[in-house]
Amino acid sequence: MSRIWFASELEAVATFWQLLRRDGIALGFTTHDHDLWFGGLLHRATPGMVPSSIRRSADFEPDSAEVHGALTHEAISASDLAEGRFDGAQVRIGLVDWETGEHEILYRGAIGNVTEEDSRFTAELVSRKADLLLDPVPRTSPACRAVFCGPGCNLNGVAYTHEATVAAIDFDANALMLDTAAAPGDLVGGLLRWLEGPHAGTAMRILAEAAGGLVLDTPLDGSLAAGLGVVVREGCDHTLDTCATRFANALNFQGEPFLPGNDLLTRYPTPVQ
Repeated sequence: MSRIWFASELEAVATFWQLLRRDGIALGFTTHDHDLWFGGLLHRATPGMVPSSIRRSADFEPDSAEVHGALTHEAISASDLAEGRFDGAQVRIGLVDWETGEHEILYRGAIGNVTEEDSRFTAELVSRKADLLLDPVPRTSPACRAVFCGPGCNLNGVAYTHEATVAAIDFDANALMLDTAAAPGDLVGGLLRWLEGPHAGTAMRILAEAAGGLVLDTPLDGSLAAGLGVVVREGCDHTLDTCATRFANALNFQGEPFLPGNDLLTRYPTPVQ
């Protein structure tokens, strides 16, 4: 049986806010005036954090919650927000007894759009109920709809993931040359995750191959140097030919490349001359 909060006039209760980033970093904050350790996470004191009411319902409408002040904490830098390190991060909001450490999560969701206005960052909180709005019915498409090495594709991602070292950097082209056994052309469309340096923990998409280097979709930090370690995942252009010839995986191809398009409906018979 869960605790009944605010059952008496005076209780040692504070609000806490947890951020679980996609790169594995977890941050905790609390409205208490001292740092609190519970649930295996240190929650830093953030007296300026002002939570609003949390509305939960039994229908399909998304639950609502909002927190002001948490994004201004020194643990969350403007550069990390601008680079998208907090995009899609899991959010948990709840109550904690700062004397006993007993706590309860009242809201679960994720960070949606992060906007900057007047040098302040504002994050949209998306409830877990938003997943119910996703259409589970697939649509026909000539290209494969499955994520490479994901569900439906069924290939083992380990076989197409390689450790590499940055051999050279072309800041003008926003490209890297890597020391790896994988062919550069096979990496186009894939992902590069940094293990070291200012981008450590972040992933960048590989857009193209240029002069032996790999062009990335995210601007590179000017302090990067050769010798940094990265992990790269090969890419796939989601065509049946690539699936069959390069990966021998045509059996799991999640597309309809030979399905007639809408132009077939507009055709009409023509007389034979």
